[in-house]
Amino acid sequence: MSFCFRLASGACVVWLAAALCGCTPSGQNQLSEEKEPHFVLGKSRVNAMDFQGAIEAFEQSLEVNPHSAMAHFELGWLYDEKTADPAAAIFHYQQYLKLNPNADNADVIKQRIYRCKQQLAADVLPLPSAPAAQQQLEKLSEQNRQLQDETAKWRAYFASQLAATRTNAVPMPVANPTPAVSAQNVSTAPVGVNTGLPVNPKPAAAGSRTHTVAAGETAMSITRKLGVKLSALQAANPGVNLARIRTGQVLNLPSP
Repeated sequence: MSFCFRLASGACVVWLAAALCGCTPSGQNQLSEEKEPHFVLGKSRVNAMDFQGAIEAFEQSLEVNPHSAMAHFELGWLYDEKTADPAAAIFHYQQYLKLNPNADNADVIKQRIYRCKQQLAADVLPLPSAPAAQQQLEKLSEQNRQLQDETAKWRAYFASQLAATRTNAVPMPVANPTPAVSAQNVSTAPVGVNTGLPVNPKPAAAGSRTHTVAAGETAMSITRKLGVKLSALQAANPGVNLARIRTGQVLNLPSP
């Protein structure tokens, strides 16, 4: 009887030591973690599809028990599947495997971690696939070839234009060109209207006198200078507007 009592006491001591060392069977650890009130609240919120509320509840469960592998697992799943936060999912998945390295779903969790890392890398630096990159490279090469062809055509065109310019004779400049005046323009211009061309009186008869308008002279100054009347000067120059005479214009003088 005493032997059986000592054997039972030894078993209790061994179990207590294992419990204190954290080496109790994983099934019992998982069961105790899932009974934690915040964990239970988180599971109920998941069932109610309140995923953000479930995350808050499981985070509170970790505050109570930082070594809760199941709380890390639930958070990893929520961040992975429900909130699209791959970085947070990777962290909680890794903590789950660290606290429960012999988990039955360890291989599945490792695959999920790998997929989350791929998603995180794609979000940070999206890279085109190999076929797409090859197509883009071929398109750029074709555009570059077309630009080179266009450049070569333009160079040849400008070279031909330059050669043609050098072979053509350059016309000599004409000094003081005088614009041609058509007979129609002369005949249709109203009498006494300034057309921009020198208006000379009719050719003077033989023996008549003329006067060339000097700079600054007016019809009045000419009549005073020559001692003739303005009306006589106008009569000797019919069709001339004496108010608009110009320097160099030739006027007929009346007979003395």
